[in-house]
Amino acid sequence: MSLKRIAFRAGLLLGLGVAFAPVAGSGLLFPAAQAQTAANSAVITPVQTLYAALEQIQTSHAGFSDRAAIVGAAVDKSFDLSAVLKASVGLRYDSLTPEDKAKLLAAFRDFTVARYVSSFTPGAGARFTIKPEPENSPVAGDKIVNTFIGSQDSMPGTPLSYIMHHEDNGWRITDVLLSESRISQAAAQRSDFRSTLTSGGVAGLIKVLENKVKSFSEAK
Repeated sequence: MSLKRIAFRAGLLLGLGVAFAPVAGSGLLFPAAQAQTAANSAVITPVQTLYAALEQIQTSHAGFSDRAAIVGAAVDKSFDLSAVLKASVGLRYDSLTPEDKAKLLAAFRDFTVARYVSSFTPGAGARFTIKPEPENSPVAGDKIVNTFIGSQDSMPGTPLSYIMHHEDNGWRITDVLLSESRISQAAAQRSDFRSTLTSGGVAGLIKVLENKVKSFSEAK
């Protein structure tokens, strides 16, 4: 299930603006509470970065490539795309050559960015709400950031959650959980990618991703 389909299901083509849940309340905090607030803020920051970019391109009338540059910068800061790609390819990923991994990652990045740009078009009016307190993931050490994407007339909107993993350079998104049933986007992509990899190999999958990017950009 794509983000674009979720957008249409939630009626995102209405309303304007972005709403972020506050990270800290007013008043004084004890040191332990301050530390917890700071830790929570670090976890949700990548999602805030992504949503800020999506809000920006909805109010921009720049061309597709300019909006893609805005989203691309946010995706690079917010996601561990190598981890997302590995999960999306599955077990055969480890058998790919370093060159194939690099080429596939470049195509996957372009696809990820183009899909966001195509889903959140100028005037779409999606509103984003982020719960300020992440929950623990079943995977030890990981966190889940819960959000909603809605419109001015349908708040809070459709649930969308992000799996966060801590790396040397901070927290990064490694998967997206779609809708109330928390369907793994990586798992859904793995199902889509499997047949293409079987029939056409890495070159075939890259071609499919490039064609999807072209389709997204032409639709604008």
